[in-house]
Amino acid sequence: MTLKLLAPEDYEAFKRIRLEALRMTPEAFPSSEKDWAALPDEEWRRRLTNNAVVVSFRGEEPVGIMGLMPQQAAKMAHRATIVMVYLRANERGGGRAVAMLDLLLEHARTLGVRQVELAVSAENPAAKRFYLREGFQEIGRIPGGLIHEGREIDEIMMARRLVA
Repeated sequence: MTLKLLAPEDYEAFKRIRLEALRMTPEAFPSSEKDWAALPDEEWRRRLTNNAVVVSFRGEEPVGIMGLMPQQAAKMAHRATIVMVYLRANERGGGRAVAMLDLLLEHARTLGVRQVELAVSAENPAAKRFYLREGFQEIGRIPGGLIHEGREIDEIMMARRLVA
């Protein structure tokens, strides 16, 4: 297993795994594959400049992704949101998700982040269990937070403090 915190020049690997995630699990993300597929390469690079993105590789093939979006407002700069979480089904259960999360949280600490937050679909109990095992707490719920194929799906809000 190889993990990499991507740089803007790694945008092609980012593009491949992000579009795969949106195609394979469209119900899990607020964005659609169509939203991202039309982005010019410069926008893919910019997103790697503004956010931290960890990708897990099997050889040269990206198989998982996890991003960190820091808050920009001065009074919220100690917070960041975990986004774009995806791991190929056949790669789950082998420690890749934990390794990606650990690397992302280590990076968050270097940025001065004190709390990470995320939203997980209420229809994804396995993801919720994963985050609970990794020290996240449920802090709320957004009823109908996403609409996928005409159905409202609640989002569960979770947070983890990185400092005591």
